Amino acid sequence: MLEIKNLHVKIADEDKTILHGLNLTVHDGEVAAIMGPNGSGKSTLSYVVAGKADYEVLDGEVLLNGVNVLEMEADERAAAGLFLAFQYPLEIPGVATMTFLKAAVNAQRKKRDEAELTTPQFIKRVNAAADGLSINRDMLKRAMNVGFSGGEKKRMEILQMALLEPSMCILDETDSGLDIDALRIVADGVNALRAKDRSFLVITHYQRLLEHIVPDTVHVMSGGRIVKTGGKELALELEANGYRDYVEAA
Repeated sequence: MLEIKNLHVKIADEDKTILHGLNLTVHDGEVAAIMGPNGSGKSTLSYVVAGKADYEVLDGEVLLNGVNVLEMEADERAAAGLFLAFQYPLEIPGVATMTFLKAAVNAQRKKRDEAELTTPQFIKRVNAAADGLSINRDMLKRAMNVGFSGGEKKRMEILQMALLEPSMCILDETDSGLDIDALRIVADGVNALRAKDRSFLVITHYQRLLEHIVPDTVHVMSGGRIVKTGGKELALELEANGYRDYVEAA
């Protein structure tokens, strides 16, 4: 479970506060969506939870299964079960996809005092995960994200998620730049990973993603705080009416 309490955050080395006392709870097994206009602080929230260094936390707590992750380094948060899928996944020229994935998996296992996977064990696991997510194994033979389409990069992040088995997954505008076919493929991958002990926080501008990843809860974010919470029907209201009322309220 993720609990965010009274979170105040500003940009490091600048006098600009982005999050103003944000409160949010995502329960075990829940898929929660955050929607809001540009500049409302959605991506900042995801970066702060994941441990990006460009921000300064002024007040508040971020509890993952009861532990304050703000006191952890980014790699420790990942090993504790936190995963962030980026809006724009980076290309890593010269680094083979299989090498990257094996290093990530074994780094987390080492942090948790678990035995590292041997090469045969890892290959068996990654092939099974790729097949389960309908990911072409040829993608695994290429450099990490180099020459991948937007949809392929997002599918590769879903594969990372499947291999790392996090308990809390944050998807930061994962629908950005995807056509409808790629969107369905990514959504199918996310839905395949839904479980009673795994939660999702889906950050998006548009209701179309939530037609494929149906949320249990929808939160509206504006002015650096959550201003309304409702069921999946709230996303339809936002699609029809926009954010103007919530921006004015914030």
